[in-house]
Amino acid sequence: MSPLMLSVALALASAVAYAAAAIVQERVAASAAGPRYAPLRSPGWWGSVVLNGVGATLHVAALAYGPLSLVQPLGALTIVFALPMAALFVGRRAGRRAWRGALMATAGLAGLLSLTSGAEAGSLADGERWLLAGATFGAVVVLFTAAHLVGRSVLRSVVLAAAAGVSFGIASVLTKAVAEEWTPRAPLAEWTGLLVLSVFAVAGLLLSQASYRGAGLAAPLATVTVVNPVVAAAVGLTLFGESFRYGTAGTVAALICGTVAAAGLVQLTLDRMAVAPESPSSAPETPSASDGDAPRPEIRQGVDVGAVPGSRPDLEVEVRSRAVAGRP
Repeated sequence: MSPLMLSVALALASAVAYAAAAIVQERVAASAAGPRYAPLRSPGWWGSVVLNGVGATLHVAALAYGPLSLVQPLGALTIVFALPMAALFVGRRAGRRAWRGALMATAGLAGLLSLTSGAEAGSLADGERWLLAGATFGAVVVLFTAAHLVGRSVLRSVVLAAAAGVSFGIASVLTKAVAEEWTPRAPLAEWTGLLVLSVFAVAGLLLSQASYRGAGLAAPLATVTVVNPVVAAAVGLTLFGESFRYGTAGTVAALICGTVAAAGLVQLTLDRMAVAPESPSSAPETPSASDGDAPRPEIRQGVDVGAVPGSRPDLEVEVRSRAVAGRP
């Protein structure tokens, strides 16, 4: 197998691992009644942590064999892999709008990443590194506060996922900065940078776990998957001296790709907001208006038939059909 094909295989395996981790996290969030951010007593959650680690390791290995311009866009396939995997393994099927949003987010993100060039990348000075860490901390705090002020659970989850994406993105940036400064002669010289990036990585993991509660799988996963590399790319463009390929045309194309990805996130959020919340009593489902006729009263349900003329004190009504239409 050629190095390029090996890189593609590793990148796809990384995306599958990340998708599996997200599915497990969503199931833990949906079933656990314990802590929202760190369900430490859940074996499933620890399994998702391991899967995230496997995904990160495979991603780094893919970068060792292939170019960044190929590996990064393939990582965007995490969203596309997650939907059929969720339908296959946990019976969570996605509707047309969710698929449309996932494909738009993936295509937009892949296009944006493919247009980003790191040929002229630089390094971060100590002052810039701490300024970036402080600004990131402030942004995460603002998003975290805003999430708890939002009334709708879906919007709250999306905002938490955005905070997780910011944390992951800056952790990636700091990882790059630490890797460039690290030397075998002084392996612990960058311990402060390692500490800061570890804090952001753990914060991203906990925030992403919380984002799956009450919002399903697709919207939080797509938000984290898009925000993470977009934040990292934005820092690379502003601080590392990176640029878009093809000059002005590439910049315009990148803006279009970003708009497509954002529209996909909106579609996924609206799709989840349109889903009616499940009743804790698990009442039997009735057909919706889009599935046929409007729901009608079933047998043994009370039906208002209005006033009955006449002076008889009792009235017996025999209903032989399965359902009857009552008067408003």
